[in-house]
Amino acid sequence: MQHAKTLLDEWDLGGIADKDARDISYGQQRQIDLVLALASRPKVILLDEPTAGLSAAEVVRVVGMIRTLPRNITILMIEHDMDVAFELADRVSVLHQGRLIAEGDIEAIRNHPQVRDIYLGVDDE
Repeated sequence: MQHAKTLLDEWDLGGIADKDARDISYGQQRQIDLVLALASRPKVILLDEPTAGLSAAEVVRVVGMIRTLPRNITILMIEHDMDVAFELADRVSVLHQGRLIAEGDIEAIRNHPQVRDIYLGVDDE
């Protein structure tokens, strides 16, 4: 219990520790989800669209939280916002209609013609 409170304080969320989930914003709920995941001292964290439905300010906050997670934790993230994915990932695997179309570092993915066409809206012309 003390570890969880310490984590909440570290992430500037201690002020909402005693509130019901329904009484805090959706963005705060997503931040609490990250803190709860960390409380068990995981080796791997799975994140399914951690910024979906958040305001621009909340996206900045959650991305900042994810970026500062300890490097000894492996993060597997599903994210449709390519800007968020590019900002956080070391390696990216891109799926389209259930099929792997590209895999690599950020630069390789940015320059992949099919990824550019489907997800980035950039024509090669």
